[in-house]
Amino acid sequence: MASLQASPLILSSSSKKIRAAIPLPKHPRVPLSVPKMPTGIVVEELNERAGFTTTVPMTKPIDVELYDSTSIANTQLYALLEAVSDRVEMHSNIGKQRDNWNTLLLNSINMVTLTAATLTGVGAIGGAGMPLLALKLSSALLYSAATGLLLIMNKIQPSQLVEEQRNATRLFKQLQSQIQTILTLGTPTQEDAKIVMAKVLALDKAFPLPLLGAMLDKFPSKFEPAVWWPSKQSQNETKAQEGKFLKMEKNGWSEELEVEMRDIIEVVKRKDIKDYARLGNLVLKINKILAISGPLLTGIAAIGSTFVGNGSWAAIIAVAAGALGSAVNAFEHGGQVGMVYEMYRNSAGFFHLLEESIEGTLEEKDLEKRENGELFEMKVALKFGRSLSQLKELARKSAYSRREGTSIDEFASKLF
Repeated sequence: MASLQASPLILSSSSKKIRAAIPLPKHPRVPLSVPKMPTGIVVEELNERAGFTTTVPMTKPIDVELYDSTSIANTQLYALLEAVSDRVEMHSNIGKQRDNWNTLLLNSINMVTLTAATLTGVGAIGGAGMPLLALKLSSALLYSAATGLLLIMNKIQPSQLVEEQRNATRLFKQLQSQIQTILTLGTPTQEDAKIVMAKVLALDKAFPLPLLGAMLDKFPSKFEPAVWWPSKQSQNETKAQEGKFLKMEKNGWSEELEVEMRDIIEVVKRKDIKDYARLGNLVLKINKILAISGPLLTGIAAIGSTFVGNGSWAAIIAVAAGALGSAVNAFEHGGQVGMVYEMYRNSAGFFHLLEESIEGTLEEKDLEKRENGELFEMKVALKFGRSLSQLKELARKSAYSRREGTSIDEFASKLF
């Protein structure tokens, strides 16, 4: 009993001790103030402890002038890239449309012409009275319609228009790749943007989209190569002087390489350009004859069909002229003579561009401003479809034929 009565006292005494240990004394709050240091000083001290000798001021404002000419050139080139991509799509779509024109007009005109010839023959066999008049009128109207359509078709030359759009699409894709290469590999300048802009405008002029007012002359008085690059601007640079460079082995260029390039230019002038000009003039003459003959024959057939019934010769002339007109039209537009002419025109333009490119490179006397000589030689060889050894062999043949006064028996290009 005594032990049971003593235990509450112990618990109470222990609980009193616990209660006495829980409360904490309250102290007055003392405000703490940390001295503020300038941010720039802290950064400089940290940089010095870390071993950096140069610091970047944190308080300097960003200057708008940092968007220099490189950023502007990038923006301009991206805008030009978007415009070039749009032109690729436009020329591709219009080329398909004009290819459809060529097929539909050719088939329609031939069907109209053959139908008119059939009506004329039927009228000559047994027509009399009103049936003969109806046959004569129908054949005359059909021949007249075929003549009008032929005049329009020969004027615009749809097959040549298609070839123009094909070349425009290819060249704009090539320019698109060049812009992408500039943006990917190098730091473009505003001069690069100006050059690209000039190329775009030159292509727009060489391959116009509209037919009325801006269409290229399909029957010029003389064959002229196509020109789709900017014309040479007069530069305030000194002309190339005769003689050797003081230091030829520089930037991949040497005296031997320059002589090689000049010999190749001679081959291009004497063989490739001359041959394409001859072929272009020949195809131009053939196309002119066909373009005149087709409408002339259908016109004669239209006149002859009105005299059917008054003699056998009228029917013979009407039917024969209509059949010949259909054959001429099929040969001209089915054979796409206009497309062949445009192909020769662009091929001659390709060699003229290559000639100007080589001559312009050789006229630059500062070797550092030229394209690397070995790279330039490789590009020229690829454009001709030759290896480097074949290109050097061609240059040797050109030099030998010029010294001996003989003609070279080989063309520069093996591609076309």
